This record gives sequence, C-alpha cells and structure tokens, in this order.
Amino acid sequence: MAPPRGSFWRLLLVLVHISRALLFWVRVQLRSLKGRLWERAMGALLLPAALAGFPGPSASANASASASANASASARRAQWLSDGEALDKRPSHIGLLVAEKELSYTDVANLVVWSTAVGISYVSVYDHHGFFQKNNSRMLEEIVRQQQDLLGVDGSGCNTSHQVLSWRPTVKVLSPEDGKLSIIQAAQQLCRSVENKERTSKDISVSVLDVTLRELKNIPDPELVLKFGAVDSTLGFLPWHIRLTEFISLPTHWNVSYPDLLGVLQQYGACRQRLGQ
Repeated sequence: MAPPRGSFWRLLLVLVHISRALLFWVRVQLRSLKGRLWERAMGALLLPAALAGFPGPSASANASASASANASASARRAQWLSDGEALDKRPSHIGLLVAEKELSYTDVANLVVWSTAVGISYVSVYDHHGFFQKNNSRMLEEIVRQQQDLLGVDGSGCNTSHQVLSWRPTVKVLSPEDGKLSIIQAAQQLCRSVENKERTSKDISVSVLDVTLRELKNIPDPELVLKFGAVDSTLGFLPWHIRLTEFISLPTHWNVSYPDLLGVLQQYGACRQRLGQ
C-alpha cells in the first residue's frame, strides 16, 4: 500500500531543511578554519619582524657597553681639558724627541693624543734615525686608533702627506733632514730674491733668514721638548727653532703614562724663562 502523498512531501521538506542546515554548518566551520590558518600564517610572517624591533640580550649588552665607553671617553676628555686649563703656562707647540733605539708607536701615539687633549695646538714627533717618518702611515694609524680608544673621537678624517699628519691640532712627524732642509730652502729663497733683484746681498741678515724660515714652516717654535732616553743631546731636532725651547727629560717613552706627561707640563709651567736676561 503506497504512503499518502502528503506525508511524502512533508518528509522531503524535512530532508531539504536538514541538508541546508548541514551545508550552513559546513560553511561556518570552513570559514573558521580558514581564518585560523590565515592568522597562523600572518603570525609566522610578523613574529620575526616584531622580534627584530626589540634588541636581544647580546645587542642590549653591546649597546650598554658602547654607552659606557662613550661616557668614560667623554669624562676623560673633560678631565684632560680641565687639566690643561689649570696649567700656569701651556705650550702651543710641544716636541716629542725619542732618543732610544727601540720605538713604541703606541706609547708615542698616546703622548700625541694626551698632548692635544690638554689643549696643545702643535705636536712634533722626532727620532734621530727618522724611523717614525719612514713609517709615517703606521704612526698615523696608531694615532687615529689611540684617539678613538682614549677620546672616543674618530680621527679617520686626518690628512697625511710626506711629512705631515694634519688635523686640528696639527701633528708633524720629523727627521734630522727637516731641520737641515728648511735652512737650505730658506737660503735658496733668499738667493733667488737677490738674483731677481728683489733685494741686495746687504739686505740678508740673521733676522731676515729667521723670518723666511718661519714663513716656510708656518708653525710656532716649540716652547717645550720632551726628550726620552739617556742621551744628552738635541740630536738635530729643528736646530734653528729651539733657541728658546725648554727641554725636559724622561728616562724612557715605553709605558709612559698621562700623569708623567702632566707632571712635565706642570714643571714647564713653573719654569721662569729669562730669555737671555
């Protein structure tokens, strides 16, 4: 016996509603699953970028160490400048004369940096054999390195030529030839002026030669020379320019310290120069 037609259509309608409900539930679940997968994918992409914005332990430690080093260098600069200003008399030009066989580029570079840090404008480095000048680039590199380590200042902008390492302040690396050469150049210049009838031979005097030498050098005479070693001699250090120079000796330049240099500057400040009187 066949089921009533009305009952059949009611059953079919119920099945249609059940089918629609199942389809809607499946769509919701798929949409939710897709959202979670998308969130995970975006999280995987964004997490490294987020972490990159925050320094790790090593980066934080390096930043802290760098800040501490900069603070220490800044404090040293202030202290050394204060020491220079407290001197009774501060030379504008200091010579570092090394009369020892074994040379320490690091110790001489330290002396150069300390000298400029206390406010000395000109520093001349000299050894009798001219080794510092022959190794000019090595001397420059060591000065720049010590300037960075001691003062926290980048000295890589320094200019160098055959004989001169120059920034402000000015540092010169000299040899015995410099003193002789400057006198020869001044004499040649005076001879040319006579030859060109710009002056007569009677016009040439010691004072004229002195003025010519100063024009060629364009730096003041050294007021102080710090000599290292047991040799009691100027060893050809700028013979024309040291007539009024004060010489102070230390046994060696090896492992020389800032207090050693400061003590020499204080000793120079206490000197009373009579200038021939």
